[in-house]
Amino acid sequence: MNDIYIKRLLDLEVAKRNCDGELCEERLDPIMIARRYKDPTISLICALFAYGNVKQIIKFLNSLDFSLLQKSDDEIRDALKNHYYRFQKSEDITVLFIALKRLNKKNTLEEIFKIGYKKNKSAVEGVNELIKTLQNVYPYNSQGYNFLISNITTKTKGAGALKRWMMYLRWMVRADAIDMGLWRGIDRADLIVPLDTHTFTVSKKLGLLKRKSYDLQAAIELTLKLKTFDNSDPLKYDFALYRIGQEKLLFK
Repeated sequence: MNDIYIKRLLDLEVAKRNCDGELCEERLDPIMIARRYKDPTISLICALFAYGNVKQIIKFLNSLDFSLLQKSDDEIRDALKNHYYRFQKSEDITVLFIALKRLNKKNTLEEIFKIGYKKNKSAVEGVNELIKTLQNVYPYNSQGYNFLISNITTKTKGAGALKRWMMYLRWMVRADAIDMGLWRGIDRADLIVPLDTHTFTVSKKLGLLKRKSYDLQAAIELTLKLKTFDNSDPLKYDFALYRIGQEKLLFK
């Protein structure tokens, strides 16, 4: 398939998916919970826990009381003492809530991201600033927590794709029937595809991605390819690619 055909295919898929009905009980997605609140902090929690089976993700997110972000540390600990999700024990979840509460008392997620982003218009540097701030406001180390918030990224090849962080940025920066566009002053063209296994597989099969390694470099390369379809908004294709892979619409 040539690029003209693939672009036409994806443009049709984008038009079909960009509607309120795309997010429903039959086609679950973590952004459903984030859209319920339209709050950057709650959205980040939804994004960071967006790994694994989507039904279990939604079930877990629905079990959380996000008003805890306004409560005392002790109230947070007591309320979350029996919560856990896959790699995260109750203490990991508790620390995230307390860290976000402390961060919000100092600044906003948006402004902290921009501190890193504006240096080189780099989404990765913006994410690094957020991770560093979370680590500083509540120093804590565990396998589950480190997986949850990720580590500061200094390279692209062989590094984690930062899928959940990049998905969060898509939610915050883009605005359509799916994404919320809660932040301002960040160029959509600077976003990086939140590369997950569905998007990775479909992109390779379509010839959009040559790289065999599932890493941040692959996410960047796919983004650059999608920029040839829409230079100002390459991530408008992300949700469509994800759904094509999730629903196994190609190559049956």
